[in-house]
Amino acid sequence: MSTLTAIHPRHALFGAEAPSPMLPVCDHYAGVEARMHKSLALQAEMAEASGRAVFDVTLDLEDGAPVGGEHEHALLVAELVNSPANAYGRVGVRVHDPRHPRFEDEVDTLIKLAGPRLAYLMVPKLADARDTAWAIEVIKTTRLRHGVGHIVPVHGLIETHKALQQVAEIAALPGLESLSFGLMDFVSEHRGAIPASAMTAHGQFSHPLVLRAKLELSAACHAARITPSHCVVTEFKDKRAVGQAAEKASRELGYTRMWSIHPDQIAVIVDAFAPVMAEVDDAVEILSAAQAAHWAPTSHRGQLHDRASYRHYWHVLERAWLTGQPLPSEIEAAFFGA
Repeated sequence: MSTLTAIHPRHALFGAEAPSPMLPVCDHYAGVEARMHKSLALQAEMAEASGRAVFDVTLDLEDGAPVGGEHEHALLVAELVNSPANAYGRVGVRVHDPRHPRFEDEVDTLIKLAGPRLAYLMVPKLADARDTAWAIEVIKTTRLRHGVGHIVPVHGLIETHKALQQVAEIAALPGLESLSFGLMDFVSEHRGAIPASAMTAHGQFSHPLVLRAKLELSAACHAARITPSHCVVTEFKDKRAVGQAAEKASRELGYTRMWSIHPDQIAVIVDAFAPVMAEVDDAVEILSAAQAAHWAPTSHRGQLHDRASYRHYWHVLERAWLTGQPLPSEIEAAFFGA
């Protein structure tokens, strides 16, 4: 038997631990009908080369629904989630916040009409851990009431002081798959004490209070084994600024996912979050040698490796696969085949 068909890295390196969710590195938001259709078409187009979605599409009820037309917009979104345009099953929906009068109606409409096809529900403006737990419970009980067997993961948005103070408790709640940082509202919560420059592509990485918030959210997510998702870059026409922000978020702050608010940002974010080719090559060589050695310590280019470094390189390889990078056919078949 080939060594590549031996014990899979997930089993050898993580055992009975619950695996961290493998989410695409880019989360693209669209709320206007024409843009939602274009986003789904782009998702399918970019998936052609790798056979899988390299970014998620979040259909947006919070910013996309007209006031007074929330229910009708939810019906439209449910129709899109159910449509052939959702070819890869990576379409989620952002509903209104838990205190909004349409929150429960939106959750009910989406799960009743499109529950089995929902990749996740994003819940914005989480006030605290209690608020988050209640939102998760509403989604769960609605799913059970409608007999939907598919568990709908919950994503949350941290935007306030109190939510940030309780971010570790929030991140540990069962049912939560990802937390995002809401830059604009967080800065506004400081009542002018943080300058507007902290909302720019460069300023958000230099202001101490904003940087502290990002680091606390990222650390809490990793401790709870869920996905930290980085905030938007509003200078959507400046691809260089988007790329630099994505690289900083990924390489320096530990984020494994990032929001996109314009189609031009998607490829830039995916490229920035992808490991460089040298890292991928090292991961392939190290993990292949480790598996051949039945996961005992090995040496690679004069450096000792064991299960601790194997786990790191497995995540590198996972990220390469998620971002659609080409991998040796035997590696892709053995590690990421159906």
